[in-house]
Amino acid sequence: MRRRNRTRLIRTVQYGVLVAAVLAFALAADWGELRRAFFDLGVARAQFPEVVVTALVNTVVYTMIGFGFGLALGLLLALMRLSRVPPYRWLAVGYIEFFRGIPALLVFIALGFGVPLAFQVSINQYVTVMLALGLVGAAYMAETIRAGIQAVPKGQTEAARSLGMSQSRAMVSIVIPQAFRIVLPPLANELILLTKDSSLVYLLGLSMDQYELTKFGRDALNQHHSLTPILIAGLFYLALTLPLGHLVRRLEARTARAR
Repeated sequence: MRRRNRTRLIRTVQYGVLVAAVLAFALAADWGELRRAFFDLGVARAQFPEVVVTALVNTVVYTMIGFGFGLALGLLLALMRLSRVPPYRWLAVGYIEFFRGIPALLVFIALGFGVPLAFQVSINQYVTVMLALGLVGAAYMAETIRAGIQAVPKGQTEAARSLGMSQSRAMVSIVIPQAFRIVLPPLANELILLTKDSSLVYLLGLSMDQYELTKFGRDALNQHHSLTPILIAGLFYLALTLPLGHLVRRLEARTARAR
């Protein structure tokens, strides 16, 4: 058999297997039960608009404050990582390795329950979320930004220094803006990850006006005994992350054209 014919036969068999699997599922599934479990319109209507809108807005707020804090801290850590002062490098490396090596879940538990118990202090809910998401995200963003800074040609710094700029001025005015253009796609990916990590906020024990999408879905599931709220929460997560994914691809294509 010729190679082209063999390839065509293999592809036909693959399509046949896929069609057979879809037909088998369609015939074996209990569509009434699936509709009741996942597409209960009565349960769905009960979640709109107040509960879902509040949870969606809180998810966006938690993500943005965590990302903003993490980005600022990540930039500082990246500069420390590249510093000529050894203690700065050691501190940056220790921080990055520590927070990349432990689960975000432990950070939320430590800041939400451990710190208040150990120091007898009360921390605002939004501050806790900002610190938990930002501390973990900063460790990853620091390495991304460091790679972007090192990707900027050294000739850019040398040209700036020849014009009389100091090292710090050249870094702020010349190197960092170019580095951020290079690392925009991976930073957008980190924003997507933080959007999903914001679901860990439910551990902190939220009031109704502080619910995010995962907490909303879990409580509504227990209340209505239906997976419809979970499906709604998942769809809203997709509504947040899919445009970000599209943005990442656009930025990657734009960066490739610029190069």
